[in-house]
Amino acid sequence: MLQIPSRTIPYYEAGIYLPLLLIILEKDYSIVEQSPFKFKNPYLHLIDAIRAKVQHDLKETKDYFKLHHMRLVRGKTDDLFTEYQFYFEGIMECRRYSNIRLRNQSELLLAEYFEKN
Repeated sequence: MLQIPSRTIPYYEAGIYLPLLLIILEKDYSIVEQSPFKFKNPYLHLIDAIRAKVQHDLKETKDYFKLHHMRLVRGKTDDLFTEYQFYFEGIMECRRYSNIRLRNQSELLLAEYFEKN
């Protein structure tokens, strides 16, 4: 059975996590915007800067997908797992990710973006 090359897995995972980060940042932005902080703008600018970097990285990931004939499809979701289908040059591989793992990895990745900024 043919498998997806291991060198492509980080790109597939970026395709999974980066959109999740954008959703998180959008929600955080609206929460900070409505919060009673005295000085909201520094927080909003920080979230905007990180969101711009995530969008840039997501665009690079999508460009890589297009260049290498890759596709990522989100499949079924239940309380415990989310399924993703990885397509690469005629090969399809189905992987299930624990929702807890998705949350934890998203948090770690978000912390990396905050550290870089």
